[in-house]
Amino acid sequence: MADTPNDTLGLTRPGPSNAPKINFVAKDIDALEWSGDLVAVGVIEKDVERDEEGHFKNPLLHRLNEALGGLLGEASSEEEFSGKSAQSIVLRVSGMRFKRVGLFGLGQSASRAVAFVGLGEAIAAAAQASRAASLAVVLAFSEDLSDESKLDIASAIAVGIVNGIFDDNRYRSDPKMTLLESVNVLGLGSGPDMEKKLEYAEYVSSGIVFVKELVNSPANVLTPGELAEEVSKIAEKYNDVLSAKIFKEDRMIELKMGSYLGVTAAATANPAHFIHLCYKPPCGPVLTKLGLVGKGITFDSGGYNLKTGPNSSIETMKNDMGGAAAIFGAAKAIAQLKPPGVEIHFVVPACENMISATGMRPSDIVTASNGKTIEVNNTDAEGRLCLADALFYTCNLGVEKIIDLATLTGACIIALGPSVAGAFTQNEDLAKEVIDAAERSGEKIWRLPMEESYWESMKSGVADMINTGPGQGGAITGALFLKQFVADNVQWMHLDIAGPVWNARKRIATGFGVSTLVEWVLKNAS
Repeated sequence: MADTPNDTLGLTRPGPSNAPKINFVAKDIDALEWSGDLVAVGVIEKDVERDEEGHFKNPLLHRLNEALGGLLGEASSEEEFSGKSAQSIVLRVSGMRFKRVGLFGLGQSASRAVAFVGLGEAIAAAAQASRAASLAVVLAFSEDLSDESKLDIASAIAVGIVNGIFDDNRYRSDPKMTLLESVNVLGLGSGPDMEKKLEYAEYVSSGIVFVKELVNSPANVLTPGELAEEVSKIAEKYNDVLSAKIFKEDRMIELKMGSYLGVTAAATANPAHFIHLCYKPPCGPVLTKLGLVGKGITFDSGGYNLKTGPNSSIETMKNDMGGAAAIFGAAKAIAQLKPPGVEIHFVVPACENMISATGMRPSDIVTASNGKTIEVNNTDAEGRLCLADALFYTCNLGVEKIIDLATLTGACIIALGPSVAGAFTQNEDLAKEVIDAAERSGEKIWRLPMEESYWESMKSGVADMINTGPGQGGAITGALFLKQFVADNVQWMHLDIAGPVWNARKRIATGFGVSTLVEWVLKNAS
């Protein structure tokens, strides 16, 4: 984070980043020969089955148990460890090259990236609890895996470990530093392809950490201007492939962004910043142009339709810029990966949604940059008003495909719960591209219908449309509203990430979206 002025509300300034600095190396050595703090063994339920004499049938577990004098078998029996998903057991051992050994369950089978990301997170928690500086990861069933799947599995585990070990302590008075420094991946192969895959995981993880730091930052620190400053710093760091334009109010007026300006122009002391970050490959022709658009409300009070009551979640509304954070995290990863043949435009209309005597009122009519008029029947549906102008702007850049990410509706959380994003598109090819990318990355996305008949409920008596429909199907009507600002010749998907952007139990950001976006961009690169 850039330094904040001394008169910032509460005089709060973030401390230094605690982004993990972990060296991932793949090695072809036996787990029993490895020296370090913790050997973490991923197992499925079949791996912990015993023979008639009570010995593990799995060769690795059998050898580990023999070397430990039967301790592994005894402890797993006493603690009823059966390899079920999320089960784990960690033992302190003596007489070995390593200090601890742990078994981590993956369930009946493990083939999806989400399982291995989760494994990495569980291993990271154990490493943190045992204050390990070094660990080795090995799968008891690695001999059953294809060479291609081993690469993807190693990458997913690495991303999970960084996810799990990262502790955003910039706002604590007595921050604890991360101890984990090195991770060896055993039994999944080595060589240039594996090195490249682990490097990929490192870049993606750096983007996820960046997202978490942005979303975790309070609104008295991360204002729209501060968000623009953070993006400018990323563009400067990777200036061989990134460039940034930051528009202020005068330029927004020139571009006729009345929908966006209606939310922000007269309602807050922190002015809006329209952010356009562009990636261009370092060499070779551009064959594909992509757009990524993110909702960037750095705090959402609801405006005159104020968020009130115990279930309003106003205290978490610093995360209403989670879509913006996700695309900028993806930009950071992409700038390091440098995919060829693809130009990417990252566009965010950043602002606050506050209350003011001069602010937007229910029943006001705003005019978007494509000329369409919107009767504002709810000031707490402000994100779509900002995205309307951002989507139209992005279409005019000549992109072929757009994905927008937004913490748009509580309705999507009700429909899909807190862990799954809702995907809306009428383009079958784009739907397959993005859902496949999510599957490869270990993020959860579910496609929901674009039910056109619901648009009737969005008609205004005095303008072209209203900005919210009836209570039913709110995630769908939100997507239908955004569709009005996308050109017919552009493939477009809306991702409602209101649920998975935030871990309500831990009260922290998740970094959701980066992994899927990076996978999608790479598939579109030449």
